[in-house]
Amino acid sequence: MSDPAARNELLTVRDYLRYAVSCFNAAGLSFGHGSDNAWDEAVYLTLHTLTLPLDRLEPFLDARLLPLERDALLAIYRRRCEDRLPAAYLTREAWLVGHRFYIDERVIVPRSFIAELLEEHLTPWVNDPWSIQSALDLCTGSGCLAILAALAFPEARVDAVDLSPEAISVAQRNIADYGLNDRVDIIQSDAFGKLQGRRYDLIIANPPYVNAAAVAALPPEYLHEPAMALGSGEDGLDFTRIILREAKRHLTEDGLLVVEIGHNRGALEAAYPALPFTWLNTAAGDEFVFLLNAADLPD
Repeated sequence: MSDPAARNELLTVRDYLRYAVSCFNAAGLSFGHGSDNAWDEAVYLTLHTLTLPLDRLEPFLDARLLPLERDALLAIYRRRCEDRLPAAYLTREAWLVGHRFYIDERVIVPRSFIAELLEEHLTPWVNDPWSIQSALDLCTGSGCLAILAALAFPEARVDAVDLSPEAISVAQRNIADYGLNDRVDIIQSDAFGKLQGRRYDLIIANPPYVNAAAVAALPPEYLHEPAMALGSGEDGLDFTRIILREAKRHLTEDGLLVVEIGHNRGALEAAYPALPFTWLNTAAGDEFVFLLNAADLPD
């Protein structure tokens, strides 16, 4: 990146967007932490850095930039290309279904398919959102799904569980930002280890599920994320096995279990041929999140 030349020759927001896309493509960046292409990422980083509305690009395209604004844009483009940091770590924020969450390197960048299912109140599997009185978000990370669950189910108390004390610190910040300290409790626990005697109407989990071969091939952007939040054994199902083994004793009689497993549907169904998985439809397809009723889980 030739910053001095860029600073002298590029004048408008449009100029800088073009330059960013060229730089991102030349650097061979990988995407998947909020955007899936160079243009969308350039737009987001540019608007965020200029403190402009994230949903209003057109009115500003031909606006000329001040020297300090040019420097700020070049700096964030350079960090994205040279350090290969996901955009969320550069801006300290991530967005899920229209909700903003504080994010830093202590937690995985949130990108769960479960978020859109919670936005729809898990309809039709939950007929009455007010009927959910208790919920558990296992592997809560930044706390985003616990917060979305609390918003989706107004009468629910939510336990947000994670093993990482660093993740818990981030989750506590987000829970406080949403004013949910009275309804969302943080618990540091290895899976269900510290949940003895607790039962829930709903358990959601976006656990580690990347298999060993995929972990070995991860692009640099993903290596900035906590390793414990990604890999889960040779086939990616180690943590999911724990959930399936222990979930029933923590669900109410009519409780629901909702788990994200990425691209592991085939491996999961082969490992558990007797379980009647219901695969929930998301914008990306119907193979990434499964639902089981408490009655269908092994004792």
